[in-house]
Amino acid sequence: MGAPLFVVDAFTDVAFGGNPAAVCLLDAPADPAWMQAVAAEMNLSETAFVIPAGAAFGLRWFTPEVEVDLCGHATLASAHVLWEGWLPLAVDARFETRSGELVCTRADDLIEVSLPADPAEPITVTGELTDALGVEVTDVAQSRVGKLLAVTDATTVRTLVPDFGAIARLSGGGVIVTAASDISDADFVSRYFAPGVGIDEDPVTGAAHCALAPYWAARLGRDELVGYQASKRGGIVRCRVDDDRVILGGHAVTVTRGELLV
Repeated sequence: MGAPLFVVDAFTDVAFGGNPAAVCLLDAPADPAWMQAVAAEMNLSETAFVIPAGAAFGLRWFTPEVEVDLCGHATLASAHVLWEGWLPLAVDARFETRSGELVCTRADDLIEVSLPADPAEPITVTGELTDALGVEVTDVAQSRVGKLLAVTDATTVRTLVPDFGAIARLSGGGVIVTAASDISDADFVSRYFAPGVGIDEDPVTGAAHCALAPYWAARLGRDELVGYQASKRGGIVRCRVDDDRVILGGHAVTVTRGELLV
């Protein structure tokens, strides 16, 4: 028997929206080089590997090029898969990760995942980076997931055409671009670019919302917000800031079930 393998669209309630993640269920730890090769083969922004580890599950995330310390959408996707046959619906999905224990819970029809908050600190942005994005920036800050750049309006976020090669050389990580929302069911919009780790544009990025939620909570004066990531696929992320945690809520849809044979 091979390893069960799924593709799940996260932060969406319709197939082929949100952010697709591959989820591979292992019965024992695997060689990281093999996991990296599987992630390259899947060629999605993240492939998650779920490993039994006592009361919790081990969880590791790989882009097509590197292992990462945190991935929100693939964590949500992993919990969704476990609740489809490996874990009772009433039991929280607990994961041991490079970012500590992450817990996913069911809240009505949403999956909620508790992640470490990533407050961004103000910095001075270089002209080369704004040139690479092709936009004027009103505010810039640095978070663990990358630089957070605010622009004047949502139309600018939606229409910018970045120079991915220049971003990979200059950013030192990912780049979040954000503005106040122009749609009624969201408070802010964003896009996320990480060409340095093999992801030119990520469709819907949970880790980026760990920085976006505290940023917009401070500006809007409330701890519960809704973000819309304005990629081609698009996705809604419900956010709640809770001290040093950010609770992200979203839907998930399984689009592929299969078996990894090698």
